[in-house]
Amino acid sequence: MYKITKKEVLAPNIYLMVIEARRIAKSALPGQFLIVKMDEKGERIPLTICDYDKKEGTVTIVFQTVGYSTQRMAKYEAGEYFSDVVGPLGKPSGFVNDDIEELKKKKIIFVAGGVGAAPVYPQLKWLHEHGISADAIVGCKSKNYLLLEEKMKAVAGKLYIATDDGTYGYKGFVTDLLKDLIDKEKKEYNLVIAIGPMIMMKFVSKLTKEYGIKTIVSLNPIMVDGTGMCGGCRVTVGGEVKFACVDGPEFDGHLVNFEEAMRRQTLYKTEEGRKLLRAEEGDTHHGKCGLGGDE
Repeated sequence: MYKITKKEVLAPNIYLMVIEARRIAKSALPGQFLIVKMDEKGERIPLTICDYDKKEGTVTIVFQTVGYSTQRMAKYEAGEYFSDVVGPLGKPSGFVNDDIEELKKKKIIFVAGGVGAAPVYPQLKWLHEHGISADAIVGCKSKNYLLLEEKMKAVAGKLYIATDDGTYGYKGFVTDLLKDLIDKEKKEYNLVIAIGPMIMMKFVSKLTKEYGIKTIVSLNPIMVDGTGMCGGCRVTVGGEVKFACVDGPEFDGHLVNFEEAMRRQTLYKTEEGRKLLRAEEGDTHHGKCGLGGDE
C-alpha cells in the first residue's frame, strides 16, 4: 500500500499528489514514469514522475481528469492509500548520462504544453542542481491553467509564459513564442526539449527542424498501460518501430512519425479501431514487458 501524503488542486481538473514510495524515490531520474493502480481491480495508469525526494522517500505525480479512472483517482485524499505504485519505468532523460562540463556548454530550452510542465520540472531541477542553466517556455490555455510557475522560476534560467488567450504572459502558442525568441531576441539554442500534447510537439519539431536545432520529445501522451504489452504506444521513429513505454519515452522529435502516432491514438479508443491496428501491424503491434518495481 502506498500512502498519499499530500493532495493539491493545481488548476481546473488538474491535481498534484505526493506518494510514499521509498524505493522509487531512491532510484528515480528525470524523464521516467510510474504506474499507479488504485485498488486490486483498478486500471493501470502511467504517469510521469513530476518530482522525487530521496530523503523523504516520496514521489510526486500530476494528472488531469480525462476519464473514469482519473476522475476516480481525483477523489482520493491525503492519508488514503493506492494499492500499487510501480516504477521507475522508462529510460531517464538522455542528458543525465552526459558529461556535465559538456552540458554546461549547451544552450537548452524546454517547451512545455499544459500538464507537460510536470515532467519538465524535474529535468530543469536536475540541471539546476548540477550547475546548468536552461530556459523554459510553459504554454497553457489561460492563466488559471498555468502549472508550477514558482517552482519553475526557481530552477529555470529564464521562464517564459504563453497563454492562448493572452490572459498572462505572451499571447499565442508556444511555437510562436519560440520563433520570436530565435528571430527577434536572437536566442541561439542548440537543444530543444518539448513535452506536451502530441500536436504541440509535432509543430515544435517542425519549427526546430527548419532552424536545424536538435529536438527531443517525450511521448508519454500515447502510453496506455505502460508495460509495452498492449501495443497502445507503438510509434515509428526514423522508420523503426518503437514502444514509448519501454524504448522511451524520449525520442528525436525530427524522426517521430507524428501523423501515424496521432492516428493510432484516435483508433485505439475503440475496440473496432484496435482490431484494425492489430490487422494492419501484425507481429509489430505489441511490444514487450518492461516492468520494474517498488517493493
